[in-house]
Amino acid sequence: MRSGVMDPAGLDVLFGTLHERGYTIVGPTVRDDAVQLAELDSADQLPYGWSADTDAGRYRLRRRADRAAFAHSAGPQSMKNFLHPPRAQLWAGDRATGAVTPPAPARKRYAFVGVHPCDVAATAVLDRVLAEGRYPDPVYTAHRDGTFVVVAECTEPGATCFCASTATGPSATGGFDLALTELLGDSHRFLIRVGSPAGDEVFAGLPTRPAADEDIAAAHDALRHAATTMSRHLPEQPMPELIAASRESPHWDDVASRCLTCGNCTMVCPTCFCTTTEDVTDLTGEHVERWRHWDSCFSLDFSYLHGGPVRTSGQSRYRQWISHKLGTWPEQFGISGCVGCGRCIAWCPAGIDITREAAALAQGGPA
Repeated sequence: MRSGVMDPAGLDVLFGTLHERGYTIVGPTVRDDAVQLAELDSADQLPYGWSADTDAGRYRLRRRADRAAFAHSAGPQSMKNFLHPPRAQLWAGDRATGAVTPPAPARKRYAFVGVHPCDVAATAVLDRVLAEGRYPDPVYTAHRDGTFVVVAECTEPGATCFCASTATGPSATGGFDLALTELLGDSHRFLIRVGSPAGDEVFAGLPTRPAADEDIAAAHDALRHAATTMSRHLPEQPMPELIAASRESPHWDDVASRCLTCGNCTMVCPTCFCTTTEDVTDLTGEHVERWRHWDSCFSLDFSYLHGGPVRTSGQSRYRQWISHKLGTWPEQFGISGCVGCGRCIAWCPAGIDITREAAALAQGGPA
């Protein structure tokens, strides 16, 4: 596949090309004191000159001295918010006619521009769970089909990132149509790699020039530096075996003493996919709708059976989440449920760090 170098002005051409092809563009932008994913009209809305300082329970925007477009770590949203929406109608029914109608088909075809490799890897996880099984999820596949992905490789990961230890970044290895590596050095430019035939068609219309050896070397060095400077990582031992051996670990009590069971970690996680359903009617009871919305294994009702919830303690609910994410998920789906984006660390109000908790389990006790 082809590659080339493009100046920042080429992003305007990229946006115009994608709009001409009928895509609704979703990308990062500054909104409500965070870099969020949102529908964008032009490249001018990208977060030029912004970065984010993150730590356990902390996220703060920071102005940069340059005009970098993608030098920020993951914000609260991911591609999941658009492909597996927080709330979706499943059907509607009317008593008078007896008709049950499905929801209107998805009208938007998304192009994701500037998403990070960890989010692309997370979408591959969702594909495995929601699209590639015996019973594909119609809501997910309606939003997922025909998407176009422009990934921005991470040359400046945040303090909560650990994608190098999950092999999901900072470089992109697949699942994209175009990959951008932002280079700042002596000049601001992007190394572009083509990852699909659709990407090749878009690439052909962009104002690029051949990539010089120094451009390729600069991108390689920047990505290697990003991987080696990440301060967080998961234990090197196999996670399923570690989690299984830690079933009765006293460390779960230590986590429970800090966890608020608020479910923030599952809401921002790009791979958590659990849902529940609710039926709503109008005041007359003549019209009914069934809606699906995100659920969390930190909710008491999540494990409710006849007579009450199975997991009543915060200890059992946190253990369920991390055990599924790192342990039984690989056994169930053949891939890890964690992509190392660090969102659950940054957006946890109690500052609970999944890498630290896993390390404590590996050491056999509280951190």
